[in-house]
Amino acid sequence: MKKFRFFSIVLCIAMFCTLLSPTAFALSAPELDGQAALVVDLDSGRFLYAMNAEQQRAPASLTKIMTVLLALEAVDRGDVSLTDVVTAQQDCREGLGEDSSSAGIIPGVQLSLRELLYCAMVGSANEACNVIGSYLSGSVSAFVDRMNQRASQLGCVNTHFVNTNGLPAEDHYSTAYDLYLITMEAMKHPLFMEMANTLDYQPESRYVNDGKVIHNSNALISQYSDYNVYQSYLYEGASGIKTGYTRAAGYCLISTAERGNVHAMVIIMGCNGYYNAGIEEFRNFSDSITLYDWVFDNFSYRELLSVTEPMEQVQVKLADGGGEITLYPQQALTALLPADFDTENRDVQVTVYEEKLTAPLEAGTVLGEAKIFLNGDDYGTVRLVNRAAVELAKGEFMRQRVKTVLSNGWVITLLVIIGILAIAYIALVTRYRRLRRKHLRERKLAEQRRRQRLAEQQRAAQEQAAQEQPQDPEPKKSDDGWSEL
Repeated sequence: MKKFRFFSIVLCIAMFCTLLSPTAFALSAPELDGQAALVVDLDSGRFLYAMNAEQQRAPASLTKIMTVLLALEAVDRGDVSLTDVVTAQQDCREGLGEDSSSAGIIPGVQLSLRELLYCAMVGSANEACNVIGSYLSGSVSAFVDRMNQRASQLGCVNTHFVNTNGLPAEDHYSTAYDLYLITMEAMKHPLFMEMANTLDYQPESRYVNDGKVIHNSNALISQYSDYNVYQSYLYEGASGIKTGYTRAAGYCLISTAERGNVHAMVIIMGCNGYYNAGIEEFRNFSDSITLYDWVFDNFSYRELLSVTEPMEQVQVKLADGGGEITLYPQQALTALLPADFDTENRDVQVTVYEEKLTAPLEAGTVLGEAKIFLNGDDYGTVRLVNRAAVELAKGEFMRQRVKTVLSNGWVITLLVIIGILAIAYIALVTRYRRLRRKHLRERKLAEQRRRQRLAEQQRAAQEQAAQEQPQDPEPKKSDDGWSEL
C-alpha cells in the first residue's frame, strides 16, 4: 500500500505541473463563475482546460459518486447483489437537515440495493447513502474509512471523506482532479452511467419519495430538473453524471457531452446561484455550457501522422535484392487540437526493432514504432510496418547459417574432436593397409618358396626314380630290322 501511495503522489505531482496553467493551448481562456474547473478529452484522457484543479474544496453531493462506486464494486465481486433486501438502520437520517436532499427513507424501511443506488444517484438522497454504507461495511464510519482507502488507491492525494453523502463537515474535501479519477473509475460500470442518465425514476416502494417519480437534478439533460424552472439549461449531446450543492461547496456539476467525434467531460466546482430580474441562474450549468461550447467551437481532430508518410529506411538482413525497405505508420495518428494549433513543429521519435530485421518478412510486419510529441507533450505512439513482403536470399542465408553455426564454441569443439578422430581413423586405416600389403607380400613370397620347394622335391623324386629303374638287355634284330624282345 505504501509503494502504491508513493507512486500515486509522484503521478499527481506530475499532473499538477500540467494543471498549473489555465490551459495548455494558445486559446483565450473562457470566462467562468466557478472557482475550479477541469475539461477532459475522454478519448485520450488529455486535459483541454484546467483551473485550480488541485485546489481542495467541499465536494457536496459529488461525494456520492464514491459511495455508489464502492457499492457497484461489491456487486461485481459477488459480496452483495442488487436484489438484496436492505433494512434502513436507525441512524440513517443522522445529520440530515430539513432542507437536505432526501428520498423520504425512514429507519426500518426495507428496499433493494438497486433502489437505494437509484435514490442516491438520481434523487441525491443523503439517507440512501448512509443505508448503503452501513449495509456494505457494518457501519457508516467503517464505510467512510473504505471510501478514503479507495480514494488513495485511485491516486487521490487531495481527498478526504468524513461522510457518505457530502453534507458539510470539517475535513471533508476533494479536488476537481481527484473527482475526475473517481468518476472515470465509476464510469467503467454500465449501471453507473445508466443511473446517471436516468431522467425520471419511479420508486419500487411506496415508502420512497411517497411513491412519486424522482426527477434527475442535472438540468443539462432533464427538462424536469428543479434548476430548469426559470430557464432551460438543456444541452444537446449532454449526459450524466452528478450535481452537487451546499452553501460551503457552492453549485457543482460533473457531466459529459458529445458532438460529432468529440467526447468531453467537464467538472465545475464552487459556482454561484443568482436571482436576477426574477430569474434564477445557476452558474454550474451555464459554466459547463460555456466550457462545452469552448471545446466544440475551437477543437477538432487533426492528423499528426498519415499512413502514407515514410518514416524510416532500414536494411533487412538475408533479403533478396539488397534488402533496403521503408517503414510506414500502421495507422494514422490523430489528436484533438485547437483549429489554429501548428502541428508542423512536431517531434517524431522513431524506434526500430533491429532484432526483427531479418528476411523473410510478410507485408505488414511490425518493425518499429514512432512516438509523436507536440510542445514536449506525448501525443501517442504508432507501430511502423513494411508495405511489401521481403523475400529471403537463399545463398546468403546458407552462408549466414554456416557462419552462425561455425561461430558457436561447442560446434568448433565438436569439429576439432571430429577432425582428431578423422585423423586417427585415417592413420589407423593407412597403417592397416600398409601392414596388410606387407602381410600379402610375405604370403606371396612364402607361397613362391613353397612351390619352389615342391618343384625341387618333384625333380629330385623323378631323378631318384630314374636311377633306380633296371637296364633292359640289348634287343635282338630280326630280319626286318625290328628288335624282338
